[in-house]
Parts: sequence; C-alpha cells; structure tokens
Amino acid sequence: MEVDSQEIKLALQQNGVEYVKVAITDLDGVLRGKYMHVDKFLKSIESGYGFCDVIFGWDSSDALYEFKVSDEQNLFTGWHTGFPDQTVKILLDSKRTIPFEKNTPLFLSELKDGEVCPRSVLKKVLRLLRESGLKGKSALEYEFFLFNESPISVRDKGFKNLSNFTPGMFGYSLLRSSVHSDLYQEILKMSSVMDFPLESLHTETGPGVLEAAIGVDEVLNSGDKAVLFKTFMKVLAQRKNLMATFMAKWSEKYPGQSGHIHCSLVDLENKPVFWNEGGGGMSELMINFLGGLQKYSREFMAMIAPTTNSYKRLCVGAWAPINMTWAKENRTTGFRVIEGSPDSQRIENRLAGADANPYLALAATFAAGFLGIKERLQPTEPTSGEAYTMKTEEAYRVPNTLLEAAELFKNSQAARSVWGDQFVDHFSASRIWEYEQFLKNKPLFEKEQTISSWELERYFEII
Repeated sequence: MEVDSQEIKLALQQNGVEYVKVAITDLDGVLRGKYMHVDKFLKSIESGYGFCDVIFGWDSSDALYEFKVSDEQNLFTGWHTGFPDQTVKILLDSKRTIPFEKNTPLFLSELKDGEVCPRSVLKKVLRLLRESGLKGKSALEYEFFLFNESPISVRDKGFKNLSNFTPGMFGYSLLRSSVHSDLYQEILKMSSVMDFPLESLHTETGPGVLEAAIGVDEVLNSGDKAVLFKTFMKVLAQRKNLMATFMAKWSEKYPGQSGHIHCSLVDLENKPVFWNEGGGGMSELMINFLGGLQKYSREFMAMIAPTTNSYKRLCVGAWAPINMTWAKENRTTGFRVIEGSPDSQRIENRLAGADANPYLALAATFAAGFLGIKERLQPTEPTSGEAYTMKTEEAYRVPNTLLEAAELFKNSQAARSVWGDQFVDHFSASRIWEYEQFLKNKPLFEKEQTISSWELERYFEII
C-alpha cells in the first residue's frame, strides 16, 4: 500500500517527533538499525540514506567474512570493495509504534540497489508470481524458549544450568498461561500495537517454551511481521528480566524450535487458487506447487536452515522432518497439506526452524512452489503413517550439514535462475564461512548432535 510521504512528514511534525528508528535486515535475519534525527529522516524519505554495507559482509558475531580471492567477482561486498555506504530506501508503509518507546516510531528499510538484501530477494520471487497472475499469502509460527536469565548471566554460566521460565513438559497449558497471564497479555498487546497480531499463543512441550502463530497476510508483509516479532519478542523478554531464544535447538534434551511457514496462493483478484472448484480438495496449481517444494527445497535448504545448529533440529522423532515427504495432516512429513475452505486451504512447510531469516525462508518456499507450477511438477504419493523410517530417494533427503546445503545451493541452476549469480555466490559463501567457523571451534571428539558451547554463544541471543 502506497503511503503519502507528505502525510508522514505532517504526522511526525505535528506529534513533535525528534528521533525515529530505522532498521534493515542482514543475511542472518537480524535487524540492524539506529536512531535518526527527524530532520535527516525527512530529507531521506525521497533520496534514501547511507548505511554501511558491512552488514552484508559479516556474520552474526560481526566477524568479517574472509572469502577466497577467486570468489570475489560475484560477491556483493568484502575487503575487496572497502565496505562503502549503500543507499537505503525507507519503507514508509512499514511504520510501527513501539509500545515502550514514547514518540519514537520505527521504519523498516531495504537496499535501493542490492542483490543480497533479504527483502529484495523475496520481492524477486513475488514479481515472478505476479507475472504469472498470482500472489502469495503466508503465516509464520514460532516456537521459542524463555529463561529467567539475562545476556550477562547466560554467559557467566557458560549457557549451562540455565533457569527455565517454567518447569516441566506442559504443552497447551491453561495453568501456565493463566498464572503468567500478565506476560502473555503484554505479548499479545505488543503484537497488536506493532501490527503483527497473533492468531494464537500457547505453551509448547518443554520447560518455558511458547508457540506464537502470526496472522496470515500477503507474503512481503508476512516477512516484515515475522522479523519484527522475533526482534521485539526478545526485547520484551529482556525488559522483563527474561531471555527468549529462537535458535533451532538449544538442548539435546528437548525438541527443536520450529518456524513453520503456512503458504497459499491467490490470483490478482485475491481469489484462492489452491482450492479445487470441481469438488474440493487440491487444485492442479496446489499439486504443482507441492511438487516444486519436493523437488527444489533440498537445493534451497541453506535459505531455510541457515545455521549449523539448524541441522541438529532436523532429526528423527523430534517433531521436525528429515525428508521432503508430504501428506495430509501429518506432522512427521516435510510438507503438511491442510485442506479446508477455499480461504484456509494451504501447505505447511515444516522444514524451517525458528532461526531462519523470515524473508529468505519465504523466498525459498515460494520460489520452489513457483518452479513447480512453471514446470507442472507432480509430487510423490502421500506418506502413509510416520515419515521417519520410510526409505526415500537422495533427492528428497534433508542435507546432513550446513556445508552440504551450502554446496547444493551454490551449484543450483534453479537458484541462479531465480535470484541471479551474485546472491547465490555471496550467500552460499557466507554459509560455507559459517560452517568453517563451527569446525574451527568444534571439540575434536564431540558427538554430531551435541549442542556446542560455540553454537550457544553464537546463536542463543542474536539469531
């Protein structure tokens, strides 16, 4: 929706706003930003503002990527470019009110020209859909653990013997949500005020773990809402002397934390197209979309599972998939088909964890589905029963490691056809770097599924 810049200017001036917050999302899905004086902000509405492109040249710990010289021709930034300022566009329609910052509105931003900007990566896919007469709708749901800890205390403890917000395995607990209703109500209120309203909020199975389902919206808005929810849920928790973590798996004792993506398509008149008008069930478009998810999600997994820790969540018997299988109403498969009314019929992509960059996970999901429609792909037969022990072809197996996923993405002609060489080369190089840092810090004889202290230090708070 287009927003009149003059209306924004007038509103800021009438409300006596002195500073605004501006933010842009890096490759890992972390919001990076700053306070900006309103005078500079008003001047930047039309022309944009400068932001150092180092946020696309370092990892989540602010360590600069050290890419091989031979790779530099397709890399967006690095030592070879000198890390210049890039022009950043303010997204006026993203304006949010921050409940706990008086008279300081927040605006999201994106690179004006930048192949690696996650929001732009998603917009490329949405343009392809629109050219085919289609629009996407999506909703993300997040599991996250809460702790009676602070950023200082978790580090002082070495991330061991942490105090969970509540004890025991107590999914869908009315007891817990009622005892702690003040916190739940604050989460719900913040989500509404900041325009990422929750469809539901409840406890999950595990000590202090919650699940929040963000309401459905058009895909780009859905990505904005997910990025804001993850950031400000952490902010709210820390303001309440708690910590929220969205890392994919913080402990071997408990299931990992998902970031499931519910997706569907409508035509340009907003008419649902996943519904078979001939008598209900799946339309041919939905079938093809599903076929694309099965064929291309393995190649795109680095965008869906972007950390070394992501692959420790994707294990047998822990409510996360290990393959690209599908079935109706089956939570062991990679893709769960949910049939219902025309407006509610959808596919749930269960591969993504809570650690994924929402823009990139959505881009991978809808790009795979788009390619399925374009190529009229047919899915496999639906899975009968649990999907963990069934034999699947290599093409339908979840990669074992981030390195395997990054190499698949780097060599994916499908990815290059959608996003171009620069993004594929730069992002795959960043994921290979991420895996190499893990190897450098991994104890020699540590078991594959052990959650390392390096991963906890790296992902627990920031990701």
